[in-house]
Amino acid sequence: MGAITSTMAAKFAFFPPVPPSYEVSAEGDEVSGRLRMTGVNVNVKENVDVLRLKTKRGNGIVALYVRNPLAALTVLYSHGNAADLGQMCELFAELSAHLKVNLMGYDYSGYGQSTGKPSEQNTYADIEAAYRCLVEKYGAKEENIILYGQSVGSGPTLDLAMNLPKLRAVVLHSPILSGLRVMYPVKRTYWFDIYKNIDKIPFVSCPVLVIHGTADDVVDRSHGQKLWELCKEKYEPLWIKGGNHCDLEGFPQYIKHLKKFVSAIEKYPSSRNKDNQPENPRSSADCRDKPRISTDRRDKSRLSTERREKPRLSQDHRDKSKASTEKKEKTQKSVAAPDKLSIVSDQPEKARNSIDRFGEIVRSVGLCNIHCFKAPATGV
Repeated sequence: MGAITSTMAAKFAFFPPVPPSYEVSAEGDEVSGRLRMTGVNVNVKENVDVLRLKTKRGNGIVALYVRNPLAALTVLYSHGNAADLGQMCELFAELSAHLKVNLMGYDYSGYGQSTGKPSEQNTYADIEAAYRCLVEKYGAKEENIILYGQSVGSGPTLDLAMNLPKLRAVVLHSPILSGLRVMYPVKRTYWFDIYKNIDKIPFVSCPVLVIHGTADDVVDRSHGQKLWELCKEKYEPLWIKGGNHCDLEGFPQYIKHLKKFVSAIEKYPSSRNKDNQPENPRSSADCRDKPRISTDRRDKSRLSTERREKPRLSQDHRDKSKASTEKKEKTQKSVAAPDKLSIVSDQPEKARNSIDRFGEIVRSVGLCNIHCFKAPATGV
């Protein structure tokens, strides 16, 4: 069953540039172990590390780390399905400079100079390897990392994000609800679907920024809208008027909004820690409401031990008050229960009702099979 899913994902979701837009070679002597990227039209500077990482599924993936001396945060970027690192490295350098962040991008298995074949499960292992490198090699902390997923890259991004409770933030750029929902207006999640983001987003606990073009003819804006609605911590979304699937970076509001987001996120930890500490007790307090009832019962039992010393009339009065108290408690429970259920039922309902308006069967050839990043004219 898993093999069928992987095969389907490979056919409909992955379109690595052929030939790859870059090569990787050793810089100087092989003893130094420093790698460099060749065949690209941009100058890879000294603050850029080219890396080969091993995934838990046995593939070797290529990653690019851009260092910014002013950075307090690190972005882990998962690119779209029709690009590789050679086509993304210029954007990575610009984002690092403008946002004042360290940035790591990586190629999925089977992309660029990464080994193996593209598959949903391989992309999950790929992003885990990149994240592990950030933590172990560069000393990045979970609470200082922002995960950025573009298009299909929103899949591995949300899969990792839902397992990182201290993660600083997530950016979803032209994201998908799921692979099948891009092609067909399904109302439920099927086992053979891929990148089930609609089911994972409710489990992401950090702030989420969604960016989507209103004229996206590959992944309808309704995908981004629905994911934003399902977020636990919503940040002001960016709906770029007239923006398509692969041109959002060219709009001035794109980098302006990202700067605003990163600036807000940098200030967020202190307020987040203060807010989160009371927040946990509040949620657990709901669970302690029942123990409070038992405490009341203990108080009533204490009263019952003293009833010998008091007239029976006062006892009858206590019985009446006890009955009225229990009645109130039952009423409170019956009122509180629907509220909790409505919160739980609202999220799945949104997931079931999410219908993209993609429509045309012609476009269902692939998830986003468009060459939004064309390979350099000169071959490698």
